[in-house]
Amino acid sequence: MKRAIVMVIDSMGIGAMPDCRDFNDVPECNTLKHVCEFNNGLNVPNMQKMGLGNLQKLKGIEKTNNPTAQYGIMTEKSKGKDTTTGHWEMAGLVSPKPFSTFPNGFPDKLINKFIKETNCKGVLANRPASGTAIITELHEEHIKTKYPIVYTSADSVFQIAVDTDLIPLETLYEWCKIARRILDEDNWNVSRVIARPYKIIDNKPTRISKDRRDYSMVPSHTILNDIKNAGGKVIGIGKIEDIFSKSGITHAIHTGSNKEGLELTLKAVKNELNLDVIAYPDYKDNNSKTGELIFTNLVDTDMLYGHRNDAKGYGKAIEEIDTYVDKIIENMTNDDILIITADHGCDPTVEGTDHTREQVPILVYSKNISPKDLGIIDGFDFVSEIIKKQILIQ
Repeated sequence: MKRAIVMVIDSMGIGAMPDCRDFNDVPECNTLKHVCEFNNGLNVPNMQKMGLGNLQKLKGIEKTNNPTAQYGIMTEKSKGKDTTTGHWEMAGLVSPKPFSTFPNGFPDKLINKFIKETNCKGVLANRPASGTAIITELHEEHIKTKYPIVYTSADSVFQIAVDTDLIPLETLYEWCKIARRILDEDNWNVSRVIARPYKIIDNKPTRISKDRRDYSMVPSHTILNDIKNAGGKVIGIGKIEDIFSKSGITHAIHTGSNKEGLELTLKAVKNELNLDVIAYPDYKDNNSKTGELIFTNLVDTDMLYGHRNDAKGYGKAIEEIDTYVDKIIENMTNDDILIITADHGCDPTVEGTDHTREQVPILVYSKNISPKDLGIIDGFDFVSEIIKKQILIQ
C-alpha cells in the first residue's frame, strides 16, 4: 500500500514573497533564517542531511554535497498568509481571493447577531489583539460579566476566548459553531473561527492548547476528497481535520503538543495507530487498493513561539521535530514518500506578532527517488501533485 506522509512545520517560512508589502510585511522577513541566527545555529542533523542547508545560507545548518532528499522552495499562488490558505493550496485548492480581515474589529451587525443567537449577553474586546495579552487584560472583566472575549488578528479569524472554569468548554464550542454558521450564511468570507479556551494556572490566564478547535470554511474540493472517494485513508493529525472542516478526512486525532503529534505520526508510519478508534462514522474499509495519506500539522512553532516573538523557543521546537525525522524515515517502507514543508511564515524577530507572507521550504524523501535540487517551485499545490502521483495514479 503506497503512503504519503506530509509533515507541516507550521509557519516555518524561508523568505519574503515578492508581494509581501501588500500583506503589511517587510521584505527582510525570513522565519527560518532569523531563528537560526538568533540561536547561533540550529542542531538539525536529519533535515540537514536531506538538504535543508542547501536552500539558503542558514546559520548552523550546513550545505551537503550528498543530500538524501529532494529539496526546494515553494512560492504561494494564493492570496493569503494563513494556515487555511496554505494547507488548502498544498491540497490542490488555490485561493485567488483573500479571506476578509477586520483591522478595526468586527462590524456591529455581525457582533449583534452573534450575541443574539448565542444568548451570550455581550462580548469583550472585539479588536485585533495578541491572544495571550487579551486574556490577561480582560480576564477580570470576563469573570464579572461572563461575556466571551472576541478578537481577531491580521489574519481572517474570529477568535473566542473563555475561562472554561467559568464557561463550559462545550458552550464555547457551541458558540463557535454558531459563529461559523452566521459567517457562512451572511457571506463574511472569514477563514476560521477559533475556540481559545483558557484556565488560571499558577495565578496566570493560560491557554489550553489541546482543547483549541478551529472551525474553517469548508473547502470546495481537494485531493483529500479524491483519496477518500477512491477508498483510501486520510489520517489527520493535529488540527488538520479543523483546517479542512473534516472534508476529505477519514481518520483524525487532535494533539496537545508537537511532541504528541510527532509520536502519533511515528505510530501511524509504524502502523501502530488504533484506526478503529479515530475513524469517522462514515468511513468504511472496503479493501481498496488506494493508498494512505498521513497529514500532520505541528502547530507549536507558530502558536507558542512565532506569535509570541520567542525565537529561542521556536528554534528548540524545530530541533525537537528533527529528532523524529530519522525515526520516521527508518520505519518507512519502499512504497512510502515523506514531505516536510510549511504553510506560511511567522518571523518572531520582526516587528509585530502576526503571520508573515513567506515562501516555504520543501523536503521530499523516498527510497525510490533520486535526491536533487527542485529549485524555486511555483505553488504549494506542488505537494498535491506529489500526493496524486504517489497515491492515486496506479
